[in-house]
Amino acid sequence: MTETGFRETAAEPRTEAVPLAHLSLELGHLYMEDFEAGPERLREHFAEVRPWVEAARAAAGARIGGKRARISTCFLIDDYFTRFSTPAEVVPMLLAEAERAGLTVDYLARESGCAVTGKVPVAEAVAGRIVESPPPGSYGMRPPAAQTGWLANGERSPVARAPQAMKRAAAWQPPRETAARRHSVFLDVELWSDDAEGRRTWSCPFLAAVWQLARLGLLRNQGEAVLVPQQHTASGFPDDWDELPSLLRLNPRADPFAAYRTCSVLPTRFLPVEHAVRVILDQIEVDPHALDQVAKRSAGERTAVPDSVADRISYVFYAGL
Repeated sequence: MTETGFRETAAEPRTEAVPLAHLSLELGHLYMEDFEAGPERLREHFAEVRPWVEAARAAAGARIGGKRARISTCFLIDDYFTRFSTPAEVVPMLLAEAERAGLTVDYLARESGCAVTGKVPVAEAVAGRIVESPPPGSYGMRPPAAQTGWLANGERSPVARAPQAMKRAAAWQPPRETAARRHSVFLDVELWSDDAEGRRTWSCPFLAAVWQLARLGLLRNQGEAVLVPQQHTASGFPDDWDELPSLLRLNPRADPFAAYRTCSVLPTRFLPVEHAVRVILDQIEVDPHALDQVAKRSAGERTAVPDSVADRISYVFYAGL
């Protein structure tokens, strides 16, 4: 006897679609000390960024056959780890120095919005989608990332233990990268830390991974898009960071915030962080409906998008700062 199950269409979770550009181009992600150094530091940063922006734009156009590429720019301000100054002081200085370099910031984001935006615990939701890749030959001896707050791209060195009677101590073994090419580049990433009161602080690499998912249009909360841009309509900016939207659209004529691919122009000090971002993204189970939407849209535009989410992001690292 064959049993047939029925389910109302209305019961199917709806996944909200988001508009997509071809490229999300990040013009910077600086720390408190960079802003405290004044406009000269920002001027130096944007002077370094400018030629690479032009190169990224040209590459995006070439990738779609020379047609006009939809490209949006963004800038991430770190207001999560340290609160400094005010949006009313920082944002106009930032925009003025970008304009001086001939650059336009289409979207401005607060890093704290990658942790919590509105009432949505964004980082916690992404952490719940971690699916660790077990190294070949492993036997589940190490605790899961959800318990330890650490995520690796391979097998850690075994913990040394005192040998039992009549048994020899186990020999030291090196860590091993799961996808190593000849030699390993092993990385163990701290995702968060908890203080004595149980308050959680998300790590910079983990928030940067959330930021990349947002820029790729792959963040959802119960089917709804997360980190949706809000149009800036006020004459100025508030005196409190919490009064500034998590993601602000500064340019009303800008192409969509999210894109098929991302590129970030950053100082070389961010290289270790972004290596960690790739390790994290390789072990995140991204919302399948969001992935399917991007796949169908890109196929309809005949725009190739890598299957791997981590391969959709690229960087330019410059020396200095």
